[in-house]
Amino acid sequence: MIEIEQGAGRRPQVVRASRAKLAWLQFRRNRAGLLGLGIICGFLVIGLLAPVIAPHDPYEVDFERSLQRPVSGSPFGRDELGRDMLSRVIYGARISMMIGVIAVVIGVSMGVPLGALSGYYGGLPDLLTQRVVDVMLAFPGVLLAIVIVAVLGVGLPQAMIAIGIVSIPVYARLVRGQTLSLRAQEFVEAARAMGAGVGRIVFRHILPNTLAVVIVQSTLQVASAILTAAALGFLGLGAQPPTAEWGAMLSGARQYLRLAPHAVTFPGLAIMTTVLGFNLLGDGIRDALDPKMRL
Repeated sequence: MIEIEQGAGRRPQVVRASRAKLAWLQFRRNRAGLLGLGIICGFLVIGLLAPVIAPHDPYEVDFERSLQRPVSGSPFGRDELGRDMLSRVIYGARISMMIGVIAVVIGVSMGVPLGALSGYYGGLPDLLTQRVVDVMLAFPGVLLAIVIVAVLGVGLPQAMIAIGIVSIPVYARLVRGQTLSLRAQEFVEAARAMGAGVGRIVFRHILPNTLAVVIVQSTLQVASAILTAAALGFLGLGAQPPTAEWGAMLSGARQYLRLAPHAVTFPGLAIMTTVLGFNLLGDGIRDALDPKMRL
């Protein structure tokens, strides 16, 4: 708990506030962060309520209205098979959010403990772990994901696993750096002197103190995962037709760019808006959790 003195021109008043409440109060001052939160919440609601919100079946084919431009009944137009673009974009939100969340869960669940144990033990285990991390970070994320998909096979589940594996070295390097600075702190030395084991020290004392940077990185990593998933879908290595995924939608409509620009415009805008929302949210959370930004 943190004590804050408030009151001007009157008797000082001590208010006890938790770190989470202070972070939320700081976050509310960040308009860009609130905008990002609103964007993300909007897409989450759209994805969850897709069967209710979507005006048409996203997989219903109507060749008579193939590449139809936006009209009153189909405000986003129709794709090359006559499927309603608005409905497909709405369902695409559900898939993209799922990809981002699952990829981050994989990265956090494997990268965070790996980085913490590597930083705590040091020595040869740390050296070997970090050399593997260096090799993985030497590859561009999309290229590494393509290699992993080539090994696992083509498909949406394989793409999610590949994107999750790509994010593991990011978390491992980040948490290792935090652990190196925390393991020499007095509270860790005290826990070690009291006979606490490695597992208790790492998971009860070190990891909770890395939570802030992990949250910020996870928010930004979701945006990266969505972009990578769209790239894999565009290349035909992610979601396969007729799945309503934004990258696959761009891939199917790219040859009709001049004839029907709406078929690539709306999925592209959806990707851009979602990634922008997560980036703004991540910046807002970072500023809120930074003690130097608090007034």
